[in-house]
Amino acid sequence: MIIEQKIMRNVSLTAHPQGCKQYVLDQIAYVESEKEKSNLSEFPKKVLIVGGSTGYGLSARIVSAIGGNAQTMNVSVEREPQKNKVATPGWYNSIAFEQEAHKRGLYATSVFGDAFSDATKREVANRIKEEMGQIDLLIYSVASPLRIDPDDPTKVYRSVIKPIAKPYSDLSVDVQSGVVEQATIDVADAQQVEETIKVMGGEDWKRWIDYLLKRELLAPGVKTVAFSYIGPSITYPIYREGSIGKAKEDLERTAFELKKSLKDLGGDAFVSVNKALVTRASSVIPVVPLYITILYKVMKEHHVHEDAIMHIWRLFSDRLYSGQHINTDEKGRIRVDDWEMEQQIQDEVLRRWALQKEGSVLVEADLEGFKQEYDNIHGFGYDSIDYGVAVDPTVV
Repeated sequence: MIIEQKIMRNVSLTAHPQGCKQYVLDQIAYVESEKEKSNLSEFPKKVLIVGGSTGYGLSARIVSAIGGNAQTMNVSVEREPQKNKVATPGWYNSIAFEQEAHKRGLYATSVFGDAFSDATKREVANRIKEEMGQIDLLIYSVASPLRIDPDDPTKVYRSVIKPIAKPYSDLSVDVQSGVVEQATIDVADAQQVEETIKVMGGEDWKRWIDYLLKRELLAPGVKTVAFSYIGPSITYPIYREGSIGKAKEDLERTAFELKKSLKDLGGDAFVSVNKALVTRASSVIPVVPLYITILYKVMKEHHVHEDAIMHIWRLFSDRLYSGQHINTDEKGRIRVDDWEMEQQIQDEVLRRWALQKEGSVLVEADLEGFKQEYDNIHGFGYDSIDYGVAVDPTVV
């Protein structure tokens, strides 16, 4: 079938297998080039990535395997392809990566299932025991709209991205047209905040660690890292001070609990605060697309822009596995958003934000860069691929 990109309400409904493979190959090539210039010996050797099929989770998997020859296991929910229906980008990414890992003689596998469920945790634990022994790094990179309560399947929690104190209005941008528009978001009620914490907070991260500890599947010196985001003050009402921000605060509290749990193993737990990134959800979160398009332009002009693989390579090589003490902020967080939050970067973002006018075309921003990256994460936008040629959607 000929696979075309179909976008509805700024959401891509399709993915291209050849393009997703190219997306993975480009990340592998970057890590291989950086590895040649580095002298790293402390990278993890057996890694579980919960949410390792897209975004920062996928990049963490590639950095671990290609950068340190690690065995890797991914856990993610994916829609598998059929003869006349495409898979999710994460399915194509996982298959493409595992093909490349196997060519290099590396163990790489995936468990496609609900990471929140106890059944998935048991399956993963059994496979770790049989095929890996113990893991020395667990990356937790889960972003989900809902979670079924593992103790009561009749309960379903749904996450929302909403302000808490009062309705929030600010400028955003329609990614497809490039026109600046006004966005208004209603307040989350108390139940929505609580459910967002249930989905996006630290409870499931802790359940993973507790279960693997119980099964004695965590190696001495094990590390675990969950990904988070803070962002600038202009997005605080919808993000850091909103419902999702409360979930991230819970995630950070959980890290301190896990530090205590892992103490006897000589292990450690961290929240890594990463930079803003184009993701599958970026184009539909109000305000965020405008911020990212401006941020990308400014960071590129200052030569400090990073995509996902560059950012995670820096997290691993400069922080987690540099051989030096891991520096954290006053709340124990690893701040790899430091380049984004540089004062001169943020001052320039604010200056350009003030130039935007509702109903006018976006100015002094990188809309094309945003759209290119969004296309790439779905396997589209590569000049080397003829998208008019029919392909088998079941084959990577």
